[in-house]
Amino acid sequence: MRTFSLTLLICLTPTAMTYAQVREQELVKEAGIVLSEVMKVPEKGIPQSLLSQAQAIMIFPDVVKAGFIVGVKHGRGVVLTRNAEGLWGYPVPLTITGGSIGGQIGVQSTDLILVFKSKRGVDNILRSKQLTLGADVSVAAGPVGRALEAGTDTAFRTEILSYSRSRGLFAGVAVDGSKIKVDHSANTAFYGQPTPPVEVILNGQLATMPTAANDLRNQLIQLAPPPAPPKK
Repeated sequence: MRTFSLTLLICLTPTAMTYAQVREQELVKEAGIVLSEVMKVPEKGIPQSLLSQAQAIMIFPDVVKAGFIVGVKHGRGVVLTRNAEGLWGYPVPLTITGGSIGGQIGVQSTDLILVFKSKRGVDNILRSKQLTLGADVSVAAGPVGRALEAGTDTAFRTEILSYSRSRGLFAGVAVDGSKIKVDHSANTAFYGQPTPPVEVILNGQLATMPTAANDLRNQLIQLAPPPAPPKK
């Protein structure tokens, strides 16, 4: 019986790993689709000038929030950040969870993008710590459109700017109190080995990178190129 169980485990393990890998690849692809669709609407999307200044970006496709008196939200996404030279690195899987209290009934699915103007909050996450939005770092709804107006000065003093696209019975999205952390099991499945997140996104030290990782990174490089080197 024990021999049969061991044989079954050996047969199932590659299949399970393949499924997990495909699941994470689809998540990264969906993140790229969300970013592309948001940026295709210049009048209502993330201002190009803001994205060019961003030090990191988190993309959460389909954050699901369900509620009856007590609301709970959960989602999965990825983070990409710039290295010391300003070049975008590779995606690392994340989870976001949070809750709220109030008279609410319904289900909402939201695509959420968080634009970081500094690396302070992201650095905590990459060192295996949890980031609580609104407590560890300040968050505000980001300005939209082709140009930034003078009234967005307050938003620019905020560390993170949030953008959402909601569907369902709820209107808008609240991110204060949401907790974000690295999904280590998803990270292992996506890259095929237990890779430290910092090494993955900053240095790209793996011999080969998943196609989905390269595609999303290249997409972001095109949208927000690294700054030009200073003239000598």
